[in-house]
Amino acid sequence: MAQKNNFSRLVLQTEREKESDRKIAEKAKKAARQAAEKAKKERERAKLLNEKERAKLYIEARILEAEEKTESVEEVVEELENLLSTSIKKKLVVELEKFKTPLIFAPFNPGILAVAEHPPLLEKYLPPEPTGMAKVLPWAKKKHEQTVLEGREQHAAAYEAYQAREKLRKDKLFKAKTQYDDQIALTRRASEAHHKEIDEWKANLRVGLPTAIVDFFTLVLEKSEYPDGFPQHAKLAYVPESKQLVIEYDLPTFNVIPEAGVYKYLKSKDELIESVRPIAQRKSLYASMVAQITLRTLYELFANDQHKHLETIVLNGYVDSIDKGTGRAVRVCLVTVRTTRDVFEQLDLTKVDPVVCLKTLSASISKSPTELTPVRPVVEFNMVDPRFIEETDVISSLDSRQNLMELTPSQFESLITNLFQKMGLEARQTQASRDGGVDCVAYDPRPIFGGKVVIQAKRYKHTVGVSAVRDLFGTMQNEGASKGILVTTSGYGKASYEFASGKPLELLDGANLLHLLAEHTGIEAKIIMIESWKDPQPDTLVAEE
Repeated sequence: MAQKNNFSRLVLQTEREKESDRKIAEKAKKAARQAAEKAKKERERAKLLNEKERAKLYIEARILEAEEKTESVEEVVEELENLLSTSIKKKLVVELEKFKTPLIFAPFNPGILAVAEHPPLLEKYLPPEPTGMAKVLPWAKKKHEQTVLEGREQHAAAYEAYQAREKLRKDKLFKAKTQYDDQIALTRRASEAHHKEIDEWKANLRVGLPTAIVDFFTLVLEKSEYPDGFPQHAKLAYVPESKQLVIEYDLPTFNVIPEAGVYKYLKSKDELIESVRPIAQRKSLYASMVAQITLRTLYELFANDQHKHLETIVLNGYVDSIDKGTGRAVRVCLVTVRTTRDVFEQLDLTKVDPVVCLKTLSASISKSPTELTPVRPVVEFNMVDPRFIEETDVISSLDSRQNLMELTPSQFESLITNLFQKMGLEARQTQASRDGGVDCVAYDPRPIFGGKVVIQAKRYKHTVGVSAVRDLFGTMQNEGASKGILVTTSGYGKASYEFASGKPLELLDGANLLHLLAEHTGIEAKIIMIESWKDPQPDTLVAEE
């Protein structure tokens, strides 16, 4: 019985152990399953976090992209707003001497050609001296002598080959050195020629040769740094009689003003939204930009005039665009100004409002530059002395033209009267002036713009004095005229232009006269001074240098 009880207990214990093992196994499986589920959830959570993080980073990148695009646009706007101040800070200085390229030559480097080969040594080809019995045995001595002879022959052949290689090396070295010296000489000659051209340019500029002056100030304008997209092209002509530089300057179109305003990222559509810059703001900036370019150009030209060749500058600013009404290409003058050095140097350009400043200089500015509303140039570029306009062939027709200085007084009077009649004025000659010129009282029949016009013409050799301009203004007031025109075969100085500025006076020099004659009467004339010619005494005394 006891034995049965023991067996029962053993069986029960075994069952209990199995149950315990099963429970432990189940618990282990459950724990493993829970761990796996937990790990899975962690992975899903981590994946979700990564996706959120990536989404967050993407949104931040897009927002940053919008900010950068906005910042880029604002940098362009800021650059356009500060075209004038930037130039004043940089102080553009053009010195022709700096255009000389220094002669810097790399030393001659022959490389391996400079390394001479060592000649072959005879000792290496000869056998060692015999020793012991070899010195006395006849056959040994004979063999040694034969070996010595063969060694000497081998050395001679090696030495001959060495000399051939050395000759080839030296020939190549000589050729390389000759080529180097020739290149140096060629570069030196080219540099010397270039330096000579610069020196001649400097000398011509110093004495006031018109072509040298035009070339120099063209270079000044080319060296002025503007934003990308600016045409930076200009035509220049110089009138030495009046020390006047006339410029036809190309302006950028309205398109250089950014149309975009602020960029923002729209999360719902995942795209950048661009706000449009107000049109009024763009128009205001364009008008300011045109004024800044004008003042900046005048500033840079006067600042680089070391030899004081410029007393007066006329600048006409043009823009090439498309007429939206016709679809045709148009070239429109948006700004025109004539100023003298004395007047311009009184300005503090660091504090001015560019548009207001130009008005102070009596400039004509387009009332609506964005709509291509034109202004009439103070001086048409093609009215400047054609000798200084590269497109005009003066020499070929020079001999066939009538010299105005050789006309009789009555012929000249008739010519001037006829000219203004052809221009649409009802011109009537009055009496001979005290200086042998032409005095006319004319009427402009146009309504509103028309009225009485006093015209005076003077055949002068030297610059017309400012007293003549004052006299014309006085005559105009006495006659009750609305405008006065002074025409001369020479030119005017800065005092004359300064006096005429802001007054209803128009000063036409010799180049203007030739242009008007050709355009309105078909007369191709020239102005060549006669050696015996003398200007009338009153104005000669006050003629400007």
